[in-house]
Amino acid sequence: MAISHKYRTFNQLLNDVTIDFRTYALEGMIEPQQLIKVALRVNYDLGIRINRTKDTVIEVEHNKAQLPVDFKYLNYAWVCGNYKLVNTPPSGTHVDTTQPAYVPAPDGGDVGPCDDPTCKDVCVVKTCEGTKNEGQYMLIQNIGAQQYREYSEYFPLRIKNHATGGKVFSEGNCPNINEQAVDIAEIRDKHLITNFKAGNVYLNYQGAMENEEGDLLVLDHPYCNEYYEYALKERILENMVFAGENVSQQLGLISQKLRAARNNALGFVNTADFKELQKIWEVNRRAQYHNYYNMFKSHASIR
Repeated sequence: MAISHKYRTFNQLLNDVTIDFRTYALEGMIEPQQLIKVALRVNYDLGIRINRTKDTVIEVEHNKAQLPVDFKYLNYAWVCGNYKLVNTPPSGTHVDTTQPAYVPAPDGGDVGPCDDPTCKDVCVVKTCEGTKNEGQYMLIQNIGAQQYREYSEYFPLRIKNHATGGKVFSEGNCPNINEQAVDIAEIRDKHLITNFKAGNVYLNYQGAMENEEGDLLVLDHPYCNEYYEYALKERILENMVFAGENVSQQLGLISQKLRAARNNALGFVNTADFKELQKIWEVNRRAQYHNYYNMFKSHASIR
């Protein structure tokens, strides 16, 4: 799925539906509170791939740290070790946050085309070529007042797989579940409970479908907009049928459109993009190398 993760609020979605059903809206037959759960169901049906991936560093005090307000699913986490404070903005090459990464040389050697002033709260960047720290990895945290923490040490963190019903870990593939580590944590009541008293923990997670004001968000894409709109329209017509209105013909037409729109939306969301296909190819190459080359490692070389 190659999407830009553009969103619109539930109110914007409802306005588009109201324009199509303006006659019913004028008659007071559209109740927004009855339609919010429909949008929530569609978000759940499309899956966590529509949620935006975010990262942050949280501080553990007295064995507890509060999770971000928009925390929904955990992708992975690690304990941050030593760091140093710098007063210069980070520069480097941004990389995919599915891997830990690095930033500038302490002497400010990462300059020129690799300058990147877009770092906000947490940055995962990689050093430019030709620097003395090329190939190393580091995490940058903006703590305000033009000060940045450069973390250079990371430690594994094991997350207890308690009874969550699959609602905490992203698609059940969180690597921290099976991690063998001294540091242990548990996600409970919007908090991270740890077995160490204090420290910093880096989190990579899927954010909830809501904005800073707490308004419900829906995915804004041509392949998915019709699914949202037809789902709301079907519920509006169902409520009208229960109220004794004769809209059975309209309901049948909308239901047919809804099935087609749902198939289109799910097909788009579940289609792998280039990066995902590249990852699958790399995993397959490693597996084939293991099958056809590594098996000779147990035998003495033949001369």
